[in-house]
Amino acid sequence: MEIKKVGILGCGLMGSGVAHVSAANGYETVVCEVSQELLDKGLGSIQKYLTKAIARKKATVFEKRMIADNLTGTTKLEDLKDCDIVIEAITEDIKIKNEVFGKLDKLCPKSTIFASNTSSLKISDMAKETKRPEKFVGLHFFNPVPMMKLVEVVKTATTSDETFDAAMQYVKTLDKVAVPCKDTTGFVVNRLLVPYLLDAIRALEADVASPKDIDNAMMLGCGYPMGPLTLLDFVGLDTTLSITGIMYDEFKQPQYAAPELLKKMVAEGKIGKKSGEGFYKY
Repeated sequence: MEIKKVGILGCGLMGSGVAHVSAANGYETVVCEVSQELLDKGLGSIQKYLTKAIARKKATVFEKRMIADNLTGTTKLEDLKDCDIVIEAITEDIKIKNEVFGKLDKLCPKSTIFASNTSSLKISDMAKETKRPEKFVGLHFFNPVPMMKLVEVVKTATTSDETFDAAMQYVKTLDKVAVPCKDTTGFVVNRLLVPYLLDAIRALEADVASPKDIDNAMMLGCGYPMGPLTLLDFVGLDTTLSITGIMYDEFKQPQYAAPELLKKMVAEGKIGKKSGEGFYKY
């Protein structure tokens, strides 16, 4: 099974990143959004990233042109019907994901692989809503996609070896490191990362130290490139709250329970960099 044409569902932060790296590595890539406004915003973010990368001599004008040549935007779901793989990168809501995959299942030929970029939901819970569970995998990229090397590749109990091997090979052609994972909530990274991030919030709640000092302690004491509270602001506190809810429902363990401060900040709209304020102001 050879992947030649890639479809991306969603052109937000993650979807635009996956579209970027797919087009940059020679794949004919189609990215779909629900509105022209959101599509233009996502495609614009790719152009801004490339312009800055060229200025820093981290990319070339040739690469920018190649991405533009290989990348097409659309607001019509049916434009993904002839893709060899469709990667979903929309909101972390199982009902919405299943609804879209149900529509794609009717549009795409049986040979099309379906993949989800979910960070916390089980892949099998989406696969079972289609008539192609053997063609379903998880492809969890990390933000920012063009820079981050890791992709968690998730195989369910029903994923065929052929599908999994094709997904692994696709990831490797993007110059990423593919880590095979069991289909369990949070996979590897979030299963370990989420309790750490929540404990940083609990340390702040307990007035152990200021946000800046908590971040500096973990960067300088543990060698982390970014402090936990800064990372939370970049991820989005609303996204984190959603993930903790999913993981706590699955495991029922206290380390996945959302701290009250996290709930309060989300309720106040202080959800991180994208809102202009989280643990820090932007």
